[in-house]
Amino acid sequence: MVNRSLDVNKDPFRPIEDSEEMLGPEVPYMSAIGALMYLANCTRPDIAFATNLLARYSSSPTRRHWNGIKHIFRYLQGTIEFGLYYSRNPEVGLVGFADAGYLSDPHKARSQTGYVFTYGGTAISGVPKNKLWLQRLQIMRKSLLS
Repeated sequence: MVNRSLDVNKDPFRPIEDSEEMLGPEVPYMSAIGALMYLANCTRPDIAFATNLLARYSSSPTRRHWNGIKHIFRYLQGTIEFGLYYSRNPEVGLVGFADAGYLSDPHKARSQTGYVFTYGGTAISGVPKNKLWLQRLQIMRKSLLS
């Protein structure tokens, strides 16, 4: 994904500006977003952040956003051998990874966090929907590890 800038005016994924023209119906923006979301959810979690970022502009995409979608498709073409692999005999073990970005959305001045849990080396869950879900997951993880 293209590096984002904390300078709102230089961010390639900034909201539509008055001087920019929206894409017309001849550009399959929504179809492309749908296809990328399917891939991100099922086999390619490495494109999830970029896809969700571009999906925010589905109601008013610009040429800049369409170029971002084409960038993801070129990345997928170059990394076609990547994906999730589920082994027949997985090693037992629940592992969690977390990441946080301070002010990673400069337009709304919000930080973003995300994490993924793997079991047997393959992703089984992603970012939680609410705090209660996270607490239940932590309790379940503690009972599995002990």
